[in-house]
Amino acid sequence: MQILTVEEWARRRAAHEARVEPWVRPHLERRREGVPHPVQDFLFTYYSQRPAALRRWHPGYGVRLPAEAAEEFAGLKGYVVAAGRARRDHDSVGVSAEHVRSQRVLLATLHRLLTATAGRAPQLGCFGMHEWAMVYRLEQDDVRHASWPLRLGGTGTDQVVESHRVACSHFDAFRFFTDEARPLNTLQPGRDDRAEFEQPGCLHAGMDLYKHAFRLTPMVCSDLVADCFELARDIRVLDMRASPYDLTELGYEPVRVETAAGKQEYVAAQREFAERGAPLRQRLVDEVGRLMHTVPG
Repeated sequence: MQILTVEEWARRRAAHEARVEPWVRPHLERRREGVPHPVQDFLFTYYSQRPAALRRWHPGYGVRLPAEAAEEFAGLKGYVVAAGRARRDHDSVGVSAEHVRSQRVLLATLHRLLTATAGRAPQLGCFGMHEWAMVYRLEQDDVRHASWPLRLGGTGTDQVVESHRVACSHFDAFRFFTDEARPLNTLQPGRDDRAEFEQPGCLHAGMDLYKHAFRLTPMVCSDLVADCFELARDIRVLDMRASPYDLTELGYEPVRVETAAGKQEYVAAQREFAERGAPLRQRLVDEVGRLMHTVPG
Protein backbone atom coordinates (compact mmCIF):
# COMPACT_ATOMS: atom_id res chain seq x y z
CA MET A 1 0.00 0.00 0.00
CA GLN A 2 1.24 3.46 -0.92
CA ILE A 3 0.31 6.26 1.49
CA LEU A 4 0.21 9.72 -0.05
CA THR A 5 1.62 12.67 1.81
CA VAL A 6 -0.70 15.53 2.65
CA GLU A 7 1.02 17.64 -0.01
CA GLU A 8 0.66 15.02 -2.75
CA TRP A 9 -2.96 14.38 -1.88
CA ALA A 10 -3.75 18.10 -1.97
CA ARG A 11 -1.89 18.59 -5.26
CA ARG A 12 -3.60 15.73 -7.06
CA ARG A 13 -7.02 16.61 -5.71
CA ALA A 14 -6.64 20.24 -6.78
CA ALA A 15 -5.45 19.24 -10.26
CA HIS A 16 -8.47 16.98 -10.72
CA GLU A 17 -10.93 19.60 -9.52
CA ALA A 18 -9.40 22.22 -11.81
CA ARG A 19 -9.63 19.82 -14.75
CA VAL A 20 -13.30 18.91 -14.34
CA GLU A 21 -14.60 22.31 -13.21
CA PRO A 22 -14.96 23.69 -16.78
CA TRP A 23 -17.15 20.67 -17.56
CA VAL A 24 -19.23 20.73 -14.39
CA ARG A 25 -19.81 24.43 -13.72
CA PRO A 26 -21.56 25.33 -17.04
CA HIS A 27 -23.89 22.36 -16.63
CA LEU A 28 -24.88 23.43 -13.12
CA GLU A 29 -25.44 27.00 -14.29
CA ARG A 30 -27.69 25.81 -17.13
CA ARG A 31 -29.58 23.57 -14.73
CA ARG A 32 -30.23 26.50 -12.38
CA GLU A 33 -31.43 28.61 -15.30
CA GLY A 34 -33.56 25.82 -16.77
CA VAL A 35 -31.79 25.97 -20.15
CA PRO A 36 -30.82 22.44 -21.22
CA HIS A 37 -28.06 21.79 -23.74
CA PRO A 38 -28.56 18.74 -26.00
CA VAL A 39 -24.82 18.16 -26.39
CA GLN A 40 -22.98 19.31 -23.28
CA ASP A 41 -25.55 18.14 -20.72
CA PHE A 42 -25.82 14.58 -22.04
CA LEU A 43 -23.11 13.01 -19.88
CA PHE A 44 -24.76 14.44 -16.76
CA THR A 45 -28.37 13.60 -17.63
CA TYR A 46 -28.05 10.24 -19.40
CA TYR A 47 -25.47 8.72 -17.06
CA SER A 48 -26.11 8.36 -13.36
CA GLN A 49 -23.00 9.96 -11.88
CA ARG A 50 -23.77 13.35 -10.37
CA PRO A 51 -21.54 16.40 -10.93
CA ALA A 52 -20.43 16.41 -7.30
CA ALA A 53 -19.21 12.83 -7.66
CA LEU A 54 -17.21 13.71 -10.77
CA ARG A 55 -15.58 16.56 -8.87
CA ARG A 56 -14.37 14.33 -6.03
CA TRP A 57 -10.91 12.85 -6.52
CA HIS A 58 -10.25 9.26 -5.44
CA PRO A 59 -6.80 7.64 -5.41
CA GLY A 60 -8.05 4.12 -6.23
CA TYR A 61 -7.51 0.85 -4.41
CA GLY A 62 -3.95 0.33 -3.22
CA VAL A 63 -3.27 3.99 -2.53
CA ARG A 64 -4.17 5.33 0.89
CA LEU A 65 -4.74 8.91 1.93
CA PRO A 66 -3.14 10.50 4.99
CA ALA A 67 -4.88 10.79 8.34
CA GLU A 68 -5.85 14.36 7.49
CA ALA A 69 -8.23 12.98 4.83
CA ALA A 70 -10.06 10.70 7.24
CA GLU A 71 -12.83 13.16 8.06
CA GLU A 72 -13.64 13.66 4.35
CA PHE A 73 -13.31 10.08 3.16
CA ALA A 74 -13.94 7.73 6.07
CA GLY A 75 -17.71 8.06 5.71
CA LEU A 76 -17.74 7.34 1.99
CA LYS A 77 -18.81 3.98 0.66
CA GLY A 78 -15.89 1.60 0.30
CA TYR A 79 -13.45 3.45 2.55
CA VAL A 80 -12.00 2.35 5.85
CA VAL A 81 -9.55 3.92 8.29
CA ALA A 82 -6.55 1.75 9.12
CA ALA A 83 -4.02 2.23 11.89
CA GLY A 84 -0.35 2.44 10.99
CA ARG A 85 1.65 -0.77 11.34
CA ALA A 86 4.37 0.89 13.38
CA ARG A 87 3.93 3.17 16.36
CA ARG A 88 5.46 6.04 14.43
CA ASP A 89 2.96 5.64 11.56
CA HIS A 90 -0.22 7.67 11.38
CA ASP A 91 -3.68 6.34 10.60
CA SER A 92 -4.61 6.41 6.93
CA VAL A 93 -7.82 5.99 4.93
CA GLY A 94 -8.36 4.03 1.75
CA VAL A 95 -10.60 1.69 -0.18
CA SER A 96 -10.99 -1.59 1.69
CA ALA A 97 -10.36 -5.06 0.32
CA GLU A 98 -13.82 -5.98 1.57
CA HIS A 99 -15.37 -3.38 -0.71
CA VAL A 100 -13.43 -4.65 -3.71
CA ARG A 101 -14.50 -8.19 -2.89
CA SER A 102 -18.14 -7.09 -2.68
CA GLN A 103 -17.90 -5.79 -6.26
CA ARG A 104 -16.80 -9.13 -7.70
CA VAL A 105 -19.85 -9.54 -9.93
CA LEU A 106 -19.43 -6.05 -11.38
CA LEU A 107 -15.72 -6.63 -11.97
CA ALA A 108 -16.28 -9.94 -13.75
CA THR A 109 -19.08 -8.50 -15.89
CA LEU A 110 -17.05 -5.48 -16.96
CA HIS A 111 -13.96 -7.57 -17.64
CA ARG A 112 -15.93 -9.80 -19.97
CA LEU A 113 -17.57 -6.88 -21.80
CA LEU A 114 -14.43 -4.78 -22.14
CA THR A 115 -12.18 -7.61 -23.29
CA ALA A 116 -14.76 -8.83 -25.79
CA THR A 117 -15.18 -5.32 -27.22
CA ALA A 118 -11.42 -4.73 -27.37
CA GLY A 119 -10.94 -8.00 -29.24
CA ARG A 120 -13.07 -6.92 -32.19
CA ALA A 121 -12.07 -4.78 -35.14
CA PRO A 122 -13.87 -1.41 -35.28
CA GLN A 123 -16.92 -1.42 -37.55
CA LEU A 124 -17.27 2.01 -39.18
CA GLY A 125 -20.25 1.71 -41.50
CA CYS A 126 -23.19 2.72 -39.31
CA PHE A 127 -22.97 6.45 -40.22
CA GLY A 128 -24.70 7.43 -36.99
CA MET A 129 -28.09 6.16 -38.09
CA HIS A 130 -29.00 5.38 -34.47
CA GLU A 131 -29.92 9.01 -33.80
CA TRP A 132 -32.07 9.08 -36.92
CA ALA A 133 -33.82 5.85 -35.96
CA MET A 134 -34.71 7.42 -32.60
CA VAL A 135 -36.91 10.00 -34.35
CA TYR A 136 -38.14 7.88 -37.25
CA ARG A 137 -41.79 8.66 -38.05
CA LEU A 138 -42.24 10.82 -34.98
CA GLU A 139 -43.89 14.23 -34.92
CA GLN A 140 -41.59 17.13 -34.00
CA ASP A 141 -43.17 17.51 -30.57
CA ASP A 142 -42.43 13.87 -29.76
CA VAL A 143 -38.71 13.73 -30.54
CA ARG A 144 -36.19 13.68 -27.70
CA HIS A 145 -34.86 17.20 -28.37
CA ALA A 146 -38.13 18.77 -29.45
CA SER A 147 -36.78 22.32 -29.05
CA TRP A 148 -34.43 21.77 -31.96
CA PRO A 149 -35.69 21.32 -35.54
CA LEU A 150 -34.86 18.39 -37.76
CA ARG A 151 -32.52 19.51 -40.55
CA LEU A 152 -34.45 17.69 -43.26
CA GLY A 153 -37.85 17.82 -41.66
CA GLY A 154 -39.84 14.76 -40.67
CA THR A 155 -40.35 13.35 -44.16
CA GLY A 156 -36.75 13.91 -45.20
CA THR A 157 -35.48 12.29 -42.00
CA ASP A 158 -37.66 9.24 -42.55
CA GLN A 159 -36.36 8.91 -46.12
CA VAL A 160 -32.76 8.88 -44.88
CA VAL A 161 -33.52 6.04 -42.48
CA GLU A 162 -35.36 4.06 -45.14
CA SER A 163 -32.56 4.48 -47.69
CA HIS A 164 -29.77 3.32 -45.40
CA ARG A 165 -28.75 0.05 -43.84
CA VAL A 166 -29.30 0.49 -40.11
CA ALA A 167 -26.84 -1.68 -38.16
CA CYS A 168 -26.69 -0.51 -34.54
CA SER A 169 -24.80 -2.90 -32.25
CA HIS A 170 -25.32 -1.01 -28.99
CA PHE A 171 -28.33 -1.98 -26.91
CA ASP A 172 -28.54 1.29 -24.99
CA ALA A 173 -28.90 3.15 -28.29
CA PHE A 174 -31.09 0.52 -29.93
CA ARG A 175 -33.59 0.54 -27.07
CA PHE A 176 -34.46 4.18 -27.90
CA PHE A 177 -35.36 3.39 -31.51
CA THR A 178 -38.98 4.11 -32.36
CA ASP A 179 -41.24 1.10 -32.69
CA GLU A 180 -41.26 1.54 -36.47
CA ALA A 181 -37.46 1.76 -36.66
CA ARG A 182 -36.60 -1.22 -34.49
CA PRO A 183 -37.40 -3.90 -37.11
CA LEU A 184 -35.19 -2.04 -39.62
CA ASN A 185 -32.05 -2.71 -37.59
CA THR A 186 -30.06 -5.60 -39.02
CA LEU A 187 -28.92 -6.51 -35.50
CA GLN A 188 -31.09 -7.13 -32.46
CA PRO A 189 -28.83 -6.49 -29.42
CA GLY A 190 -30.34 -7.26 -26.03
CA ARG A 191 -29.84 -6.10 -22.49
CA ASP A 192 -28.03 -9.28 -21.45
CA ASP A 193 -25.86 -9.93 -24.52
CA ARG A 194 -23.83 -6.74 -24.77
CA ALA A 195 -20.56 -8.70 -24.80
CA GLU A 196 -21.70 -10.47 -27.97
CA PHE A 197 -22.47 -7.26 -29.87
CA GLU A 198 -20.45 -4.26 -28.73
CA GLN A 199 -17.53 -3.16 -30.91
CA PRO A 200 -14.94 -0.38 -30.53
CA GLY A 201 -16.05 1.66 -33.54
CA CYS A 202 -19.42 2.39 -31.92
CA LEU A 203 -19.70 5.93 -30.60
CA HIS A 204 -21.86 4.85 -27.68
CA ALA A 205 -19.42 2.11 -26.72
CA GLY A 206 -16.76 4.82 -26.61
CA MET A 207 -18.90 7.11 -24.47
CA ASP A 208 -19.73 4.21 -22.17
CA LEU A 209 -16.09 3.95 -21.15
CA TYR A 210 -16.94 6.85 -18.86
CA LYS A 211 -19.84 4.86 -17.38
CA HIS A 212 -17.66 1.82 -16.80
CA ALA A 213 -14.99 3.97 -15.16
CA PHE A 214 -17.28 5.75 -12.72
CA ARG A 215 -19.02 2.49 -11.81
CA LEU A 216 -15.59 1.34 -10.62
CA THR A 217 -15.27 4.35 -8.31
CA PRO A 218 -13.66 4.47 -5.76
CA MET A 219 -11.65 1.38 -6.73
CA VAL A 220 -9.96 3.15 -9.66
CA CYS A 221 -8.25 6.52 -9.67
CA SER A 222 -10.40 9.47 -10.69
CA ASP A 223 -7.75 10.47 -13.23
CA LEU A 224 -8.93 7.54 -15.37
CA VAL A 225 -12.57 8.55 -14.89
CA ALA A 226 -11.76 12.08 -16.07
CA ASP A 227 -9.86 10.75 -19.10
CA CYS A 228 -12.91 8.70 -20.08
CA PHE A 229 -15.24 11.66 -19.50
CA GLU A 230 -13.12 13.84 -21.78
CA LEU A 231 -13.29 11.28 -24.57
CA ALA A 232 -17.05 10.83 -24.10
CA ARG A 233 -17.56 14.59 -24.20
CA ASP A 234 -15.80 14.85 -27.54
CA ILE A 235 -17.66 11.85 -28.96
CA ARG A 236 -20.99 13.38 -28.00
CA VAL A 237 -20.22 16.38 -30.20
CA LEU A 238 -19.81 14.14 -33.25
CA ASP A 239 -22.85 12.11 -32.23
CA MET A 240 -25.08 15.18 -32.37
CA ARG A 241 -23.40 16.86 -35.32
CA ALA A 242 -24.22 13.70 -37.30
CA SER A 243 -27.75 13.54 -35.92
CA PRO A 244 -30.87 14.72 -37.77
CA TYR A 245 -31.11 17.82 -35.53
CA ASP A 246 -30.15 21.31 -36.70
CA LEU A 247 -27.83 22.62 -33.98
CA THR A 248 -26.10 25.37 -35.96
CA GLU A 249 -27.50 27.94 -33.53
CA LEU A 250 -25.33 26.29 -30.86
CA GLY A 251 -22.27 26.45 -33.10
CA TYR A 252 -22.34 22.84 -34.33
CA GLU A 253 -22.07 22.48 -38.08
CA PRO A 254 -23.78 19.28 -39.23
CA VAL A 255 -21.97 16.22 -40.48
CA ARG A 256 -24.31 15.46 -43.37
CA VAL A 257 -24.22 11.69 -43.21
CA GLU A 258 -26.92 11.49 -45.87
CA THR A 259 -24.24 12.55 -48.39
CA ALA A 260 -21.08 10.80 -49.58
CA ALA A 261 -18.86 13.59 -48.24
CA GLY A 262 -20.61 13.50 -44.89
CA LYS A 263 -20.14 9.75 -44.66
CA GLN A 264 -16.41 10.11 -45.26
CA GLU A 265 -16.17 12.82 -42.60
CA TYR A 266 -18.09 10.68 -40.11
CA VAL A 267 -16.00 7.56 -40.70
CA ALA A 268 -12.74 9.49 -40.32
CA ALA A 269 -13.87 10.92 -36.99
CA GLN A 270 -15.27 7.57 -35.89
CA ARG A 271 -11.94 5.89 -36.62
CA GLU A 272 -10.08 8.55 -34.62
CA PHE A 273 -12.35 8.04 -31.62
CA ALA A 274 -11.89 4.26 -31.82
CA GLU A 275 -8.13 4.82 -31.72
CA ARG A 276 -8.42 7.19 -28.76
CA GLY A 277 -10.72 4.81 -26.93
CA ALA A 278 -8.53 1.72 -27.32
CA PRO A 279 -5.90 2.64 -24.68
CA LEU A 280 -8.59 3.81 -22.25
CA ARG A 281 -10.46 0.53 -22.67
CA GLN A 282 -7.21 -1.35 -22.06
CA ARG A 283 -6.51 0.70 -18.93
CA LEU A 284 -9.94 -0.28 -17.63
CA VAL A 285 -9.28 -3.93 -18.47
CA ASP A 286 -5.95 -3.74 -16.66
CA GLU A 287 -7.49 -2.07 -13.61
CA VAL A 288 -10.29 -4.60 -13.39
CA GLY A 289 -7.80 -7.44 -13.77
CA ARG A 290 -5.59 -5.95 -11.07
CA LEU A 291 -8.50 -5.67 -8.67
CA MET A 292 -9.66 -9.22 -9.33
CA HIS A 293 -6.13 -10.58 -8.90
CA THR A 294 -5.21 -8.52 -5.83
CA VAL A 295 -8.45 -9.25 -3.99
CA PRO A 296 -9.64 -12.69 -5.11
CA GLY A 297 -13.20 -13.65 -4.31
